[in-house]
Amino acid sequence: MRRCAISVDLDEIHHYFAIHGLGAPPAASAHLVYDIALPRCLAFAADLGIPLTLFVVAADLERPENVALLRRALAEGHEIGSHSKDHLYDLARRSRAEQREQVAGALDLFERHLGIRPAGFRAPGYTVSDQLLEVVAEAGHSYDSSVFPCPSYYAAKAATLGLMKLRGKTSHSILDSPAVLTAPRRPYRIGRPYTTEGQGLWEFPIQVTRGPRLPFIGTALTLAGRLGARALTELVVGEPFVNLELHGIDFLDDGDGLGQLRGFQPDVKVAWGEKRETLESVIARLRRAADAFLALTQWANL
Repeated sequence: MRRCAISVDLDEIHHYFAIHGLGAPPAASAHLVYDIALPRCLAFAADLGIPLTLFVVAADLERPENVALLRRALAEGHEIGSHSKDHLYDLARRSRAEQREQVAGALDLFERHLGIRPAGFRAPGYTVSDQLLEVVAEAGHSYDSSVFPCPSYYAAKAATLGLMKLRGKTSHSILDSPAVLTAPRRPYRIGRPYTTEGQGLWEFPIQVTRGPRLPFIGTALTLAGRLGARALTELVVGEPFVNLELHGIDFLDDGDGLGQLRGFQPDVKVAWGEKRETLESVIARLRRAADAFLALTQWANL
């Protein structure tokens, strides 16, 4: 049986400013992911009749408007996963105590504001370590979905961080160990090291294609346009499981108030209407090849 899962990381706009060393975003842009992107995302899912797994930064639950939207998402049948408490990009390098605060502390916030303790975890910046995954399991999560074994993504990130350093700019993002590139590209039980199979948590890697392991994520698809996205999709069609990861910013464009990111995030130059058409065409192709679309926790419990 072939299955698909679609997840959306709800990183708010200040995280993108931190990646590019831009300081704090304007107040008018601070909540665009929840105020504009998430309603679009929920409407998109409703129109297509697909469940989503929404990875939420728990600190964002302190804003009542965000909680109201996430309650709506739960009522509409979507899953909510944890994207840690504060989305610290270097979480994998922090002490065990700090990792526990960010992982278990996030679950406490989810329980307080939404009455749930998410089954799934996704690390900030896709970066994990054996210790962090131990903490994730100890906190009670049943699966992780962070590992991104993508050579082209790794190389682009390394180049960007290197150029920023040469220009005297500091990014909050960090570069993962190159060992991640050896990890399986299909779901597996985590071993030690986490890039090997074992008996631990379920790991649902961020999707890469067959062959060159190109990124099959929202940013790559929307930048590729409909023709490029179609070609990428053909390289995952037929897989037993496709884990398509999107971000809230994939539902926004520079007309929504992201003008300051235009020179740093090329995907914001693509109009939301064009992005939607591309994503709809991708999902339509996956639907023709798949037996079911599931939230990630449904797959983990099969």
